[in-house]
Amino acid sequence: MTPPRVTVVGGGFAGVEAAWALAERGVVVRLVEMRPVATTPAHTTPHLAELVCSNSFKSKLPTTPAGRLKDEMRALGSVVIRLAEEHAVPGGEALAVDRERFGEAVTTAIGAHPNIALERRAFEPAELESCLGRGELVVLATGPLTSPPIAEWLARLTGRQHLYFYDAVSPTVEASSLDRDVVFAQSRYDKGGDDYLNCPFDRDTYEAFVAALVSAERAPIHAFEAGGKRDAPAVEVESAFLEKIRYFAGCTPIEAIAEKGARSLAFSNFKPVGLLDPRTGRRPWAALQLRPENRERSLYSLVACQTRLKWGEQKRVFRMVPGLERAEFVRYGVIHRNTYLDAPRVLEASLALRGVDGLYIAGQLTGVEGYVESAAMGIYAGLSVARRLANLPDIAPPPACAFGSLIAHLTDPTPRDFAPMNVNWGLFPMPEPFIKDKRRRQEAKLAAASEAFDRWRSALAG
Repeated sequence: MTPPRVTVVGGGFAGVEAAWALAERGVVVRLVEMRPVATTPAHTTPHLAELVCSNSFKSKLPTTPAGRLKDEMRALGSVVIRLAEEHAVPGGEALAVDRERFGEAVTTAIGAHPNIALERRAFEPAELESCLGRGELVVLATGPLTSPPIAEWLARLTGRQHLYFYDAVSPTVEASSLDRDVVFAQSRYDKGGDDYLNCPFDRDTYEAFVAALVSAERAPIHAFEAGGKRDAPAVEVESAFLEKIRYFAGCTPIEAIAEKGARSLAFSNFKPVGLLDPRTGRRPWAALQLRPENRERSLYSLVACQTRLKWGEQKRVFRMVPGLERAEFVRYGVIHRNTYLDAPRVLEASLALRGVDGLYIAGQLTGVEGYVESAAMGIYAGLSVARRLANLPDIAPPPACAFGSLIAHLTDPTPRDFAPMNVNWGLFPMPEPFIKDKRRRQEAKLAAASEAFDRWRSALAG
């Protein structure tokens, strides 16, 4: 094998796909994975692309955003999707896999590829700098549990304000699902235009919401997220985790605030001062605010609603908010350990890190969420590096396709608290003219995605 021209750091979903995409295009790649020489509290096997949580790759239906993304990945030669389908187990409409056989198959495929040199060892920042210094290209795909030395190195490169260690974000809903007869646009005291939407509570609806919120079932915390042992007591894990969240994210779960007193939210997160409900001409008892998540305002996040409720409970409880009774959730609130970059501020559309020549970022570090999305960003990083090596210009995927919708999310400069996101309907551009019927609207988005992807794929081949 000739000396590697590219080093990929991390053998998770993104690293495997980046290495495979490059190797299949004739590029010699060194893939460095620290396990099993060193491991993390979340991993239990030496396999590449180990599934540490669910064994589901989400919907396999081509009429869903996740299914559409899989189709595009398959067309670009994804090794993860191919092997997942070969080792699928019954999962209804979801693509579920036998995690042991899938991990073994990915590891075997990577190890057998003639253009991939797999090295099992830790990769330190000094070696990263050495690679870049001699003109080698590097794809960093170390994932949500990036080692402290590399995280510290990234923080110095990007500025600590652009590297997050915990996801502590609110649910996000589709704008088209809001009840505009109830929800009204106004910034407090009319300062800042109509950027915010408001869901006004009267006393009864507020008290019913709070009662449901504090009694709702919460998601468990993994011991590794709190830096503890696997068998640590649940109370100890929760206490340590919440302390870390407060330190890193400066936030508290909304249900924990509500537990402090019946009106604690009305005097904090849901404070209604400076707002007037146009239906009554009076200040609401409380108000949940919504903030746009993208330039098109097709998505809105629930401001200051970070939560650990289980997803089904979030849907039930937040649909009790006036104006959100039929809300379509494209992302549920989460609070968990996850290292990722403030992508709109630090990444180019090619996934190159701004200001660091030769360094590309892939996977969850970019600010996407989920196995499939992480793998997709690995493929895309590999394509970007392959084009650079061939002296070809970058060609970003159009926002209408699934790949492009994710890149648009990562590069959208809309002022917001950037948070990772799965592929979802709200990321795809709205058809023009607007189609009111939800099913027909989604069909139009899928048709546009198929056409846009075919154009992009042809441009890459040309």
